Amino acid sequence: MADRPEVHSQASLNDTNARPRRDMKDVGHEDRFSDTSGVLFEQAMAQTRMAVCLSDPNLPDQPIIFANRAFRRLTGYEEEEVLGRNCRFLQGPKTNRAEVRRVREAIDNEDVVVVELLNYRKDGTEFWNALHLGPIYDAQGKLIYFFGSQWDVSDVRAAREEERHARAMARELSHRIKNMFSVISGIVNVMGRVRGVEDAASEINSRIHALGRAYETTLDEASVGVIDLGPAVKAILEPYAVDERVKFLGNGAQVPFSAMSLIGLVLHELAANATRYGAWSEGYDGQVSVDWQRCEGNVVLTWIETGGAPISSAPTHSGTGVTIMNRMVAAARGTIEREWKPEGLHAVLTVPIEGGNT
Repeated sequence: MADRPEVHSQASLNDTNARPRRDMKDVGHEDRFSDTSGVLFEQAMAQTRMAVCLSDPNLPDQPIIFANRAFRRLTGYEEEEVLGRNCRFLQGPKTNRAEVRRVREAIDNEDVVVVELLNYRKDGTEFWNALHLGPIYDAQGKLIYFFGSQWDVSDVRAAREEERHARAMARELSHRIKNMFSVISGIVNVMGRVRGVEDAASEINSRIHALGRAYETTLDEASVGVIDLGPAVKAILEPYAVDERVKFLGNGAQVPFSAMSLIGLVLHELAANATRYGAWSEGYDGQVSVDWQRCEGNVVLTWIETGGAPISSAPTHSGTGVTIMNRMVAAARGTIEREWKPEGLHAVLTVPIEGGNT
């Protein structure tokens, strides 16, 4: 690599308003763009909507020798206020000095760097600048320019901050909901013992724990309004998913966070009944396949049992859990269809939803 003069003096590194030591009439960048390829390059850069500039590392303090219209719109400076100055004039009191050092090191090493800097427009307003800086060489391999592109990412940064805040709130909510489920479960246990209905209390608590598992898995995603259904389904059925007794077939469907109460309770009731009477009942080594899909504004969850106790006909009565499940499905304007086949129960839950992605 050809030797080149030192770009920065110590004074210029510390003075954000320092002017170059040479006037722009000495830069001679017109000659650099005089050939056909150079003219085409200049015209292309002038017309692009991306803010771009070129600086000359072979001149003292590496002044800007070209800045397109988009650069001037972004910063608020006129061309004559930009040319001949080092790009540090966009920095200010809140600019991260560590990121500035990364830029300086990239220049010294003739390397490419991408950083986000807090910069300042001419009127003093702040904006977050995604800066891409890289060297340009001539045909002989001599460094002739540094190319810089700028993109105002202030909105992106704000969105990131909002997302971080939402996730922090979701974590706090997760903690509070866990505590709430624990308190409710404790109350149910005490009341069950006092009233001599421990079995009923245990059944209620199993539903509470199923809801807790569903919400615990999905709260981090709740900040964006929709959740990935797969992890929630697996968390709800986690106590039963041993020895490959559950086969998960669903895709990456997303559903509104509000749908999890219904889905969680339905899955719990189906799993509880499979344990008592179906594929997972004592003495049988059956399997359950669970599928979930988004279909025309609905989430469709399919439950298929095989290898359990033989079924000759549908049950003649419904227990408390099934009654609760049916009422919740009806309240959500959904449907649940159950077919008791000889090899096991086939159930299809359909819930109308809004939002989420297929």
